Formats: sequence, structure tokens, C-alpha cells
Amino acid sequence: MYQLPAESIDAPAVAEFEEKRSRFIGLIARASSEDEARAFIAQCVSAYPDARHHCHAFILHQEGAQPIERSSDDGEPSGTAGMPMLDVVRGSGLLNVVAVVVRYFGGIKLGTGGLVRAYGHAVQLAVEQVSVVDRAKRLLLRLELDHASAGKIESELRHPHGFELAVLEPDYTARGVVLTLAVDPADEERATALISQLSGGTASVSRGGEMWVDTPRKR
Repeated sequence: MYQLPAESIDAPAVAEFEEKRSRFIGLIARASSEDEARAFIAQCVSAYPDARHHCHAFILHQEGAQPIERSSDDGEPSGTAGMPMLDVVRGSGLLNVVAVVVRYFGGIKLGTGGLVRAYGHAVQLAVEQVSVVDRAKRLLLRLELDHASAGKIESELRHPHGFELAVLEPDYTARGVVLTLAVDPADEERATALISQLSGGTASVSRGGEMWVDTPRKR
């Protein structure tokens, strides 16, 4: 399981502050690939075309491998923007995340230490605005029902039952309705028992593989 932002590249988390007349704008969004991360960076450049710098950092989850990490100082002195931003993103614990800091230069130089602090602070402020989502691998259970009982059983399954159970989009066919449920593998027995109870033992249940499922969380 890992955490990632709920915010899309079209509606990022945003925070800004001013330091010695330089304006820093931090923006954070979810990105599932390098292409998505770079599309967001390009979007920020387009949204703030008159800014002096558009520095960035991103971390992408890779199943079974170390995360992909990238950063850029975008013209600031080496090591004063991208790496401090990346350090804050790492510290947040988020993956599949891209951060951009836009700087409007105010005419007063901040110095190396001042830049490191400013870029890190801009990302930290934006991180505090992020809505965090838990992403975990879940077992898929396929539940075959007749049309007459499907609606009632689906409604009951969407109620809380003391364990995590997500009902995915139903598939309506001529023969009946197929519901796909996403459950923690540890709760498979509880889920099948619940299905049997609700359907009176008539529902056909089979495994349908695994998938990553997002769940909003309080932070």
C-alpha cells in the first residue's frame, strides 16, 4: 500500500508565499507516468509564462522496483531547487506525485541557502493542501446475479460491513448482472460469507484477479 494525491493535473493543490519580493507558487498533482508528470510541468509553464523559473520534482511508483525520481533546477544554481523539492516530496511519503514551484524573481538575490529553504518551503505548503488517497492492491471477486435480485444485493453490499469492500461498476448482460467486488485478500472469507448470506447461497462467486484501488483518507 502507498499514498498519493487525490488532486489531478487539472486541479492541483496550490500554495504560495513571498520571500524578499520573490513570489513562490507551489503546485502538486497526481501523475501515474513520466509523460503525465511532464505534461503537468508543461501546463504550469503555460499557466505562468512570465515567471523566471519553473522548477520541478516527481516520484513515481514502480511495482517491484524502486520509485522513479526526477528533479530540475530550471536555471537556478545547481542543487538549490529541484533537490530540496524532491527531499520534501520524499518526506511526505507520497508516490505518483509531481511538484512544480514557479518563481517570480523580485530583484533581490536569496543566496544558496535562501533558495534551498524557499523551494522546500513552497513544496511543503502545497503538500499541506493535498488530499491524500491510500492505494492498495485488492482481490477482485466476480459475483453473478439474476436481474431480479441484483439491485437489492448491490445496495446491501454498498453498506458498511465492518471490513473494506468496494463495489465496482456493474456489468449488465442478457443473462444477468455481474458485480465485481474489490476486497482485502485477508477478508476474502468474510466477503464470500456475506455474499452467500445476502443471496441465500444462490450467487456464483469467482476470483477475477487483482487491481489497485484508491480510498480517500483523513490526514
